Amino acid sequence: MNWMNLTDKCSLILLLVIPISLFATPTFSQDTPFDRLINQFRQGQVFQAEFNHQYVDSYTEDTVATSGTIWVGEDKYKVQNSQQTVVVDGQTSRVYDKNRNRVIISTYEPSEDDFAPSRFLNGTDTTYTVQRQEQNGDQTLITLQSSDPFSIFQNVEITLGDGLNPQKIFARDHADNLITTTFNSGDFMNPRDELFVLQYPSGAEIIDMRK
Repeated sequence: MNWMNLTDKCSLILLLVIPISLFATPTFSQDTPFDRLINQFRQGQVFQAEFNHQYVDSYTEDTVATSGTIWVGEDKYKVQNSQQTVVVDGQTSRVYDKNRNRVIISTYEPSEDDFAPSRFLNGTDTTYTVQRQEQNGDQTLITLQSSDPFSIFQNVEITLGDGLNPQKIFARDHADNLITTTFNSGDFMNPRDELFVLQYPSGAEIIDMRK
């Protein structure tokens, strides 16, 4: 499953937050831009932004794009576009499909995620470590690499803007497919109780796949 299927499959957006207790960091100072970014999530802040996601197939050069709004917390996320809304609390995913007026509830399986942006933003993917952090004006480029030979991606690059707001995540997989997620009008906000509650019409069909 990967991010490019956002508008095509109901199980598609189980992509974002995996609460893992420790992030494997290399021998960088504990006050780097990436450390400060992670701390914002650990302090309960939620990152909200408009996103554009693009997947480019290296063989066919076909491009699949999708866009919407994303909210990322330390152990929760929400993704919304014109067709679907997805809320994940780290253990359970709830997907509302507007076209079918249907809600699918299932157990969140982090091992099935090919590309989970927030796992890189909040430092919860322990297989990747920071290799470089480069400052260029008000932007910071963070390069992550994996010590796992079976990891999906060769490398991941995170671009942070002013105020440590994420601007872009770029990844290249081992087949040289290119995955780019850009964030616009992004900012950190205080959490609200109703933010990660899935809203749907009272007459929607409910399918609980946990049973």
